[in-house]
Amino acid sequence: MALTIIIVLKSQDFLTMTKNSYYSISSELSFKKDIENDIQALWQSRTEGHLQGKDRKNLYWISLTSPSHSKAVVIVNGRVETVWKYQELFYDFYRNGYDVYSFDHRGQGLSDRLLSDIDAGHVDEFSDYVDDMELVVEHFQLEKYQKRFVVAHSMGGAVATRYFQSLQAHKFDALALSAPMYGVNIAWYLKPISVCFMKLKETFQSKPYYGTSHKQYESKPFEDNPLSHSETRYQWFRKLYNDKPELQVGGASSRWIWQGLTAAKRCIRDTEKLTIPLLLLQGSEEAIVSNQAQNTFFQKLRTTNHSAQMEIIQGARHEILFEKDNCRNIALTKVFSFFDKF
Repeated sequence: MALTIIIVLKSQDFLTMTKNSYYSISSELSFKKDIENDIQALWQSRTEGHLQGKDRKNLYWISLTSPSHSKAVVIVNGRVETVWKYQELFYDFYRNGYDVYSFDHRGQGLSDRLLSDIDAGHVDEFSDYVDDMELVVEHFQLEKYQKRFVVAHSMGGAVATRYFQSLQAHKFDALALSAPMYGVNIAWYLKPISVCFMKLKETFQSKPYYGTSHKQYESKPFEDNPLSHSETRYQWFRKLYNDKPELQVGGASSRWIWQGLTAAKRCIRDTEKLTIPLLLLQGSEEAIVSNQAQNTFFQKLRTTNHSAQMEIIQGARHEILFEKDNCRNIALTKVFSFFDKF
């Protein structure tokens, strides 16, 4: 295992050093200054647009590129998320030599919403997300790069997993997953019936509607949040959503829950189809998705994919890439050093 040293620089950024590499990673100490200056300057330089996907739904995408970069990363966000939330992560990848590409899933962010109640998280078929990813990746024209990677979080982890399981002739060299959704953290006695119950509930609804206990967008206070220990990062993205309400998404529809849980099971079922080098990051304090399901996935995957690795980030909640520095620095260093191998 490579030794990792973390050094605080005068700029209050962090420089992480593995055996042969150095990585620049932003810090909570300078977050407010960076998000208003360097990160904002990079974000303002983005190229953006919409691409028409299945059923004529418009998909919002962005790119951050430099002529000096020879590698690219596609970042696939989770449910209720948006590329606007990932500005700091984009900045960290960009200044470590990556061109950055990302997009908003259908039904959220600045992509087209699917229901008249635009707050409801919905999808007709989970495979629509996978088809959208394939379309957007083709649009990005990544063939010019020497190396190409994917980083995916939560629901995006399930989308990326199904993408690679269904598309063997892909362009990518490695995949990193942050808290992938291979199951959700619900009571054990609900797991056997949850899919059937939501499918039945959706069948008898006159129109798509929220699943049980789900509702419109709500900005939860930091003290009650299950996502991150970093108050600095948490308050920033909550303010972003409050200032830009068109980014907000609330609870999931019954159909989304049925489709999402079914796709999560298929991720585990089809591990032998996943041949790409893979790094799975798991938060030790996860409360949203199922760590048990991730463990089952990884144990099964390792029987056929010997380049797969799993790292438990001690002290991290669900949003590992928005955590406190002591968790986030370790996680990003793991990702950068893993990608450097390929």
